[in-house]
Amino acid sequence: MPLNFTKMHGLGNDYVYMTGHDQDLDRYDLGKLSQMVSNRNFGVGSDGLILILPSEIADFRMRIFNPDRSESNMCGNGMRSCAKYVYDHGLTDKTELTFETLGGIVKPSLTVEDGKVTCITVDMGEARLARKDVPFAPGDPDTPAINEELEVDGEVVRITAVNVGNTHCVIFVDDVATAPVTTLGPKIEVHPAFPRRTNVEFIQVLDRKHVKMRVWERGAGETLACGTGATATCVACAVNDLTERAIQVQLPGGNLEIDWHEDNHVFMAGPAVEVYQGVLPDDFLAPALL
Repeated sequence: MPLNFTKMHGLGNDYVYMTGHDQDLDRYDLGKLSQMVSNRNFGVGSDGLILILPSEIADFRMRIFNPDRSESNMCGNGMRSCAKYVYDHGLTDKTELTFETLGGIVKPSLTVEDGKVTCITVDMGEARLARKDVPFAPGDPDTPAINEELEVDGEVVRITAVNVGNTHCVIFVDDVATAPVTTLGPKIEVHPAFPRRTNVEFIQVLDRKHVKMRVWERGAGETLACGTGATATCVACAVNDLTERAIQVQLPGGNLEIDWHEDNHVFMAGPAVEVYQGVLPDDFLAPALL
């Protein structure tokens, strides 16, 4: 049976969205399906596949699959798009929502104008810095890894490790335009120090309230934006005393406003855009059938 999908993006971080409320997704190898639809030449083209599903403990459940078939805990840009989707498509009339994710319960808040969602502010949950919570293997598991030395193929880089639903490794650079995102990023992604792999952010601090960011996403490669990465960046900047706790993160796809509150919750605000809707035919879906 054909599957309906919607293409959406948050600052150019684009995903194929499917809902399990009205179609049977259990018939498919979802990792394989993500690999197929993400292909920019032979599929729809995206940074992955996101499913919007019923939940027994929240308003909705979100699952995220990368182009390499792996499943992610959370996606900040994807969460904003999910929240916009469920409101704009009439699955809810609430503007304060809860989503079940592998990274925990996430709470987006919607700004609605003329019946459409124009901005989404997401409570990304609490920042976790202890090595055991990132996880980051070397050293005392109860202490944070802040401005830590990490050897990568004989080169020493300084990193700060943060978990905000996903594992992140933040590196400060003089110029993101020349940062080794596509060479150093994939090496750190699979570094033994990160037993669950990691996303890697390269950050240029502009002033106490503005930074530039490029990101190598775990399982996806370099993308135009990463919501959890921007969230982790805000925390890493603050603990290294490089910025205030509320900053604007400038990404290739646009800007996000991030605010790390005193109660340890981090809030992310930004847009989401629906691009188009489509249908995947049976012939395309056949290789992913279980």
